[in-house]
This record gives sequence, structure tokens and C-alpha cells, in this order.
Amino acid sequence: MNALTIGVIGAGRVGAVLGAALNAAGHRVVAAAAVSAASRERAARLLPDAAVLPADEVARAAIDLLLLAVPDDTLAAVVAGLDRTGALRAGQVVAHTSGAHGLAVLGDVNGMALHPAMTFTGADSDLDRLPGIAWGVTAPDRVFATRLVADLGGVPEWIAEESRPVYHAALAHGANHLVTLVNEAADVLRAAGVGEPGRVLAPLLTAALDNALRMGDAALTGPVSRGDAGTVAKHLDRMPADAVPAYLAMARRTADRAIASGRLRPHDATALLDVLAQAAENGTENLVGGSNAAVTSAAVTSATMSSVTGSRVAESLVAGQRGGDSPAAAERAAGDITQSAASRRNTVGSNA
Repeated sequence: MNALTIGVIGAGRVGAVLGAALNAAGHRVVAAAAVSAASRERAARLLPDAAVLPADEVARAAIDLLLLAVPDDTLAAVVAGLDRTGALRAGQVVAHTSGAHGLAVLGDVNGMALHPAMTFTGADSDLDRLPGIAWGVTAPDRVFATRLVADLGGVPEWIAEESRPVYHAALAHGANHLVTLVNEAADVLRAAGVGEPGRVLAPLLTAALDNALRMGDAALTGPVSRGDAGTVAKHLDRMPADAVPAYLAMARRTADRAIASGRLRPHDATALLDVLAQAAENGTENLVGGSNAAVTSAAVTSATMSSVTGSRVAESLVAGQRGGDSPAAAERAAGDITQSAASRRNTVGSNA
């Protein structure tokens, strides 16, 4: 591809790094819009040859390609404002970096959605992470988009217009929530007296992520995948209160996936699901700072009564799995087990 004359609106963590990558690929970023002090510092560091200008002037200077790296919720207004002021020109390609938006947000403007599936800090080291990454692309001109992504060292992943919110949700769920999950785990380790949580977590989480990407649900380990209701009840009782809701939600989803994938046998899941359901009903304030009697009692009650009330559900699911039922059928049966557990609790409560 011939060298492009480019402007960047939004010299934040993403825009400044991508501008630097385009420069390194032989293109010319001639102008950038940088509002905050942090953005101006990034522009000076990563785009030293680019003039820092107002957004409309950047658009006019971007003869070939205008890169919009602005927040999702402001993107439509930025495009509309540039179009209304006549800052956009015929033959110019406008590319935005939003994962959630496709082409519709651009209106009649010639352009593409070009989203890097990567997390950015705005540091120079981000450039080293770009080679080989996937780019979620929605574009009418796939030839131009493919060449541009190749210049950035990436691989295009073609995303349909209507699928972009789901595509972006998947990445946010996996990457953004992972950061929260890791920091939650580190906080709980500190509460347990561990001075360097990162040293403990790094090898464990690295192995878990590698296994999950290679093996899928077969990588599940731990008390939920084994149906250890008593252990999970102790966790809920002893961990810091603000960590309980997230643990509870993830434990329930882990149980669902463990059952559906065959990692957790349905008749071993009943007591565990009872503990999780009882904990959700009780609320976190009853699980922390007191005793774990209510949760442990639920586990004991479930384990005792599952052979009576829940056995038919478990046995039918086991038979179905042996007969080759789909994971979706297993998930439906897992829901039946949960409903059965809830009915047992209601029965016990009414007889108390």
C-alpha cells in the first residue's frame, strides 16, 4: 500500500499507539487532536511529528485516512460534527476503533470499523503487542481494510454489522472482567495475610488461562467442579463481604458449565447448587461476620434430601448424558435440579 496521509482524533491510549504503529509502517500521521494533558503528553511522545490541532483541522489535514479513537458514546456526535462543518472530504476514509459500533454510526461517511482486540495502556510497550493480534473489522472495502490491518501486523476478523455489540461484549467480558477478577483474588489473598498476592497468583492464573484457551471447559478444576458444597460454604462464610457477590455469581456459572460439559455429575451438584441458591437468598450480610450455619445447613439438608426429591432429576440427566444428550439438554437439566433444590428449601422452611 502506498504511504497514507493520516490524522488521528483522540490521542488517548489507543489512538496515539495506533498512530505510532502507522508511522512505523511507512505512513504519515500529520495531525492529531489531543485535549487532555495526558493525551498531549502521549501525542508528543508517540507522534512527535504530528501537529496537535482542533478536531476539524485534523480531519482536513487527513487527506487519505482519518482515525477516530474516541469513546463509544461520543463517536456518533464526533462524526456528525465533522460532517456538518464540512471537515470531511470525498475520497477520504474514516476509520473508527470502536468495538461496539459498526458502519451505521458513520452514516453516509465512507469508512470502516477497525477494532484492535488488545488492551492498551498508552505506553510505548503497547507497540510490541500489536503484531499478530486480531482486528474486528466491518468494512465495505475489504481489500483496503485487509492491507491496512496487515500494515499494522494484524489479522482481520470480519464482524457483521449486527454482531458487533455481541463481539465487543465477549471481549469486554473476557478482558475487562478478567482484570477485576484478578484484583479481587489479590484482595482476598491480602485478607488472608498474603503479602505478595501477585507472586502466588501469577503461575496459577497463567496456567489456568493457557488451559482454558486450549481445553475449554475441560480445564475446570477446584471445589465447584467437584461439587464440594461444604468447601464453597466456608468460602462464602469467611471471605470479605464485598467479594461475596462476585464469587457467588461466578461459582453458579461455573457449576452450570461444569454440569453441561460433564465435569460435574448432576447428582453430585445438588448440594452445591443448594448452597449457592441459599446464599443468594440470604444476602451477603448474613454470610459474613457471623457464622456459616445457614449456608452449611443448606448443604447438609440438600445432601440428605437429594436422594429423595432430586434423585429422579439427577438419574434422568445421568441417563441422558450416557445416551448422548447435548450440552444444552444438560444445562436445562441443571436448571431442573436448581428448581428442585429450591422447592426442597421451601418445604423445609414451611415445616420448621
